[in-house]
Amino acid sequence: MEQRLHELAARIRDARRVTVMTGAGVSAASGVPTFRGPGGLWRTYRPEDLATPDAFERDPALAWEWYAWRRHKVASCEPNAAHTVLAHWSQREGVRIVTQNVDDLHIRAGTRDLIRLHGSLWELKCFNGCDAGARPWRDERVPLPDALPRCPHCGGYARPAVVWFGESLDPADVDRAAEATACDVFLTVGTSALVYPAAGFARHAQSRGAFTAEINLEETPASSFVDVSILGAAEDVLPRLDRLLA
Repeated sequence: MEQRLHELAARIRDARRVTVMTGAGVSAASGVPTFRGPGGLWRTYRPEDLATPDAFERDPALAWEWYAWRRHKVASCEPNAAHTVLAHWSQREGVRIVTQNVDDLHIRAGTRDLIRLHGSLWELKCFNGCDAGARPWRDERVPLPDALPRCPHCGGYARPAVVWFGESLDPADVDRAAEATACDVFLTVGTSALVYPAAGFARHAQSRGAFTAEINLEETPASSFVDVSILGAAEDVLPRLDRLLA
């Protein structure tokens, strides 16, 4: 691992533009529940049973009960060492941070100009898509005053401003992330490399000439083509990498 860390550090040190894309593995050490693995179930429900427009329309109370539980869990979590390192890097010219996470721990750590591909647990929008309520509004209260939040503009149900299964990502966010693949180093941290379009960004960056690397607890589909693959926990590996850059 040491040789790979030194190689990655040298590449980052010489780079003018660095993009880091993060996934659930970055927040795992903070205690954020994940979709996949043993903790992926909630009261026997799978996320795929709850995080869809059809599921919300069928039973908005059940969907909001799950999101209220998630908001309560995440509210007690703190950014870990991986978030801190990336927040520090984001202050540098030419560094972009892209995340698939909806917990906003990157923001709480101080990350600048974060690109959030999947939205935020801490923002709501109108489920009916009324003109005024289509733009998300922030509400960090835990618990929310109403078990079934309403849109303040039309009175219809409000929903979490996250990307649900079967929904398309915001084109503006995808465009910003795609633009960030024009870089010298593209690093993925704690991602499964299974969810598209995010899973395709490393390959796209590589096709544009970037040195590509991943940091993850286990191998992913990206491990077979990135230039450097480092197995380890983000909260351990990133601080070690940061010290090499000092």
